Amino acid sequence: MAAPLQWLCAGRKIFPAMVDAIEAARQSVRLETYIYADDRLGRLFADSLLAAVKRGVRVSILVDAFGSWALPDNYFDALAAAGARVRRFNRLTLWRFAVRDHRKLLVCDNRVAFLGGFNISEEYDGDGVACGWCDVGARIENPALVGALANSFDKIFSFADSRVRPFERIRSRRHNVFQCDSDPTQPPGFAHGSFSKWLRRDLASARDIRIISAYFLPTYRLRRALMRVARRGGRVRLILAGRTDVYLSKLAARNLYPRLLQAGVQIYEYQPQILHAKLVCAGPITYLGSANMDIRSLRLNYELIVRFDDKTIAAGARDIFEQILQRSHRIEPSAWKKAQSWWQRWKCQWANFLLARVDPFVSLRQFRTRK
Repeated sequence: MAAPLQWLCAGRKIFPAMVDAIEAARQSVRLETYIYADDRLGRLFADSLLAAVKRGVRVSILVDAFGSWALPDNYFDALAAAGARVRRFNRLTLWRFAVRDHRKLLVCDNRVAFLGGFNISEEYDGDGVACGWCDVGARIENPALVGALANSFDKIFSFADSRVRPFERIRSRRHNVFQCDSDPTQPPGFAHGSFSKWLRRDLASARDIRIISAYFLPTYRLRRALMRVARRGGRVRLILAGRTDVYLSKLAARNLYPRLLQAGVQIYEYQPQILHAKLVCAGPITYLGSANMDIRSLRLNYELIVRFDDKTIAAGARDIFEQILQRSHRIEPSAWKKAQSWWQRWKCQWANFLLARVDPFVSLRQFRTRK
């Protein structure tokens, strides 16, 4: 039987559902996010969380110190005073600024969970077309999966503000994929290995690949796997950012376009709003979570991804892909080649070098430091 899942693909859909779940909670609320903003939406969540604490709910909040750097230090004081547990992941220091918790998760009463790409910030609150960033998320009620996600939160929360040994930090960061099969005899749980490892395995046997990625800079092995699918007659379609909040990332992704297009990969850029969605469809396999197809998500960040082996969920994911595809512009190989001046190519090459080489070098050194 398929895991109970409801797709929520706009801020106007997912945020009210998340607030309703917090208000309905009677035992526990776990909230984890990369960005938490001091705006109307942030205050709405804070009020709901405070009300939950006052009625006796155990509330735990984890925000990333880098992603939420603009949040005042005293923002959660009222919640902490009322009894909530609040931590900032890896408080900013000169030696640890690149170590980030990029996960987004809400678990209420070990009964319902929300995950995807949405941060708690007003810029996500829209329909992704006329206003608000375009993103993908889901509401999950599979008891075993929700329990596993809650345990995952507890593990990250336990060392969010402590000096954990480098090996333990790296190990916990790489084990970021949960499996959920349609077979009810197979309980959800950690898939041994990383997002990149599992995705390469699924690409090896797939003939229809659909990927939405806000920031696209995959490893060489993943790029090769994608091109192999196209070269053996499969169809590979990528929806990437036409509008973005990280211009350097857009340039780095465009540096990869020529070889991917030459191999037969179809590339589209989403036009109406900033694209922030993360979704992978590889035949009957669907990946949903916080991870982009870039070096930082694949090798550096703490991420959360669920791998569904379920035809019903895959059908829903394909429908979402097609809806976003309708508002995306296809990159034609010949027109793209003619439009790229030497200046554009030079910028793209340097952006790729900075994000694919310099950023990982600095980050991995910080993962290994004890400071």
